[in-house]
Amino acid sequence: MVNVAILGFGVVGSGVAEVLATNGSHIDKKVDDLIRLKYILDVRDFPDSPFADQVIHDFSIIENDPEVNIVVETIGGAKVALDFTHRALMAGKSVVTSNKELVAEHGCELLKLAQEKGVSYLFEASVGGGIPIIRPLNQCLAANEIEEICGILNGTTNYILTRMIRAGLSFEAALKEAQQNGYAEQDPTADIEGHDACRKICILASLAFGRHVYPRQVPTEGITGVTLADVAYADACGKKIKLLGRAIHREDGKVCAYVAPHLVDGEDPLAGVEDVFNAIAVKGNAIGDVMFYGRGAGKLPTASAVVADVIDAARHKDEKKRMFWSEGGDDVAVPPTDLESVWYVRVEGRLEEVKAAFPEAALLPRAGAPENEFAFLTPKAMTRSALDASLSRLSPCSVFRVLD
Repeated sequence: MVNVAILGFGVVGSGVAEVLATNGSHIDKKVDDLIRLKYILDVRDFPDSPFADQVIHDFSIIENDPEVNIVVETIGGAKVALDFTHRALMAGKSVVTSNKELVAEHGCELLKLAQEKGVSYLFEASVGGGIPIIRPLNQCLAANEIEEICGILNGTTNYILTRMIRAGLSFEAALKEAQQNGYAEQDPTADIEGHDACRKICILASLAFGRHVYPRQVPTEGITGVTLADVAYADACGKKIKLLGRAIHREDGKVCAYVAPHLVDGEDPLAGVEDVFNAIAVKGNAIGDVMFYGRGAGKLPTASAVVADVIDAARHKDEKKRMFWSEGGDDVAVPPTDLESVWYVRVEGRLEEVKAAFPEAALLPRAGAPENEFAFLTPKAMTRSALDASLSRLSPCSVFRVLD
């Protein structure tokens, strides 16, 4: 018998309980054992829930119960969740989580502790919701030197950009619609400012390149500065605006990681990823390009990934599940300062000034554009500092990289 305890009975936690109950007989066959939910930890009671009898309020009950093999952490954040995760691992219990913030900040130390205690720390649901990406990176692509990871890592921002592109909604209107549909929180800061995508690219970079990359090392720009004017100009050159997280393994061994809006060519598979869907493109030196696509969030898609980790932990309850990366440091990650790109630029000013700064740039058309507004793609790839030097006498409104 494999006994499971769930920490937090919110959207994901309740989804995990539902999947374990609904698909129980199918799951048991995958493990050749019985996986059963024993406890649900929450500060609240759920008298109308079919799982009401399993709800408790004291973590020490789980911590001190030798029959609990696997703890599922769906609390979120990096405070209480860190304490409970640390205590569960110390007690010799495997931990499965969907908590991207916790893994991005403390993944290295928690993986090390799990290894020391001979248990598993698994987090497939922390990056792509229901999209398999952690296990493929760790196992299926293990023969490759990963060269780059680039993806649409946040469904909320992708939904907002899709509605701006498809329906002509302003950023504010698209955000309000996303909140009404349950795709965005009432406080959407973590999504629209890019913090959620930043945490996810940190986890992917740490796993792919072998050393911990911290969110504080990753320059992050959200989508609050994207306007309908930018959407129209992008369309005029056959491109769409997407918020991308990128991690590039440089020749000197350092990781160039950042999050920012990009113009993506309409023929690129990433351009066709719409609404709340996510997509993660991985480039390996042997396999070339592969892409993982699906729902990046949601109750049951995320619970599906969590329960898959529960099954994996159950299969490895008597042996170590090898997944780890080394400690980070100031020498691991670098900003995209030296990364050359073609750039999309929208400025306000006089045409003569634009032509003087970028004589070879072809201006992009937009119906109804103000007379003093001009947008263009730089005629050649350049670093941001070189671009800024050319823009020194202009008044830029928007500056985005064009994905190469």
